[in-house]
Amino acid sequence: MERLIFSLGLILIGLALGYILQRLDRKKILTLPLPIASLRKLLQKIGLLFFMPIIFMSAVWIVSFENLRVFWLPVIGIVALLSGGFLALFIARLQNKSRNQATVLFCCGSFSNLGAIGTLVSYWFLGEAGLGLVVLYRMLEEIYYYAFAYPMARFYSGGGVDEGQSLGKRLLAVLKDPFVAAALSAFIIGLSLNLTGIPRPSFFETVIALSVPGGTFVLIVSIGLGMRFSSVDDYLGESLWVSMIKFVAVPFIACTMAYLFGMHLIDDGLAFKVVLVLSSMPVAFNALVAASIYDLDLDLANSCWIVTTGALIVILPWLYFLLSSSWLP
Repeated sequence: MERLIFSLGLILIGLALGYILQRLDRKKILTLPLPIASLRKLLQKIGLLFFMPIIFMSAVWIVSFENLRVFWLPVIGIVALLSGGFLALFIARLQNKSRNQATVLFCCGSFSNLGAIGTLVSYWFLGEAGLGLVVLYRMLEEIYYYAFAYPMARFYSGGGVDEGQSLGKRLLAVLKDPFVAAALSAFIIGLSLNLTGIPRPSFFETVIALSVPGGTFVLIVSIGLGMRFSSVDDYLGESLWVSMIKFVAVPFIACTMAYLFGMHLIDDGLAFKVVLVLSSMPVAFNALVAASIYDLDLDLANSCWIVTTGALIVILPWLYFLLSSSWLP
């Protein structure tokens, strides 16, 4: 229960701090050292280029690869992202949404906050062993976003894909992205240390215990700096549909796959529990980035993001109840 309260508190305090700083800056009550957009990007760089690589490397260093079923985790992760996106497109088609709004719903249905919130919740609910499996689940996440989801969003919105650019060149551009490069490098280093059998020093437990909440808090504050509540009333219906996809349909699909692949047989069901947690995460801030880049309905994206993130007040206790009960296989 303390971990549940800590997770909820950290998320709510981070969001509130970012939003309050944003409002104070806009009303000229407080002068921030950097413009809001620049400060948000700086915090994201600190979280994704400093904290997250340390967490990834440390976690992969001690994860067990004795059961080869764990290598289904990145496949399940990609299927969860894809299914959320295409279910949202299906809902958009049923409601006769414009291509603009359908693209936004695809992004909101697909892009999930596996980094800041997913990592924190997995760590506090499942411990460091669960954190190592989180890295495997997310192994293909960034490649999926940059090589498929963003190009598809651009194409479906009517902008078309980059003419003349081959798939190989797009993948190369993905690998050159500093955020992707940092994550992959951390994974490769951690995996190399793991396979060589070098024992991880005990102080890394303290490093992770500080890095997970520290990195999460930095990223959550950056998200709060971009929050806008004005659009929620106009798109509440769409946001509720996306919530159903994120918190009901996608977890059902991902957990069914996890069960069929025998994830419940690994470490007393630890891998299955990781899938349950990560497939139940809210809309990622990346969905707002895509809406901004491609001149889509930013208010719709913002509404879906706020509603699903706010729903964590209900979702996290529900996950805590499931994980601590005997209902799971």
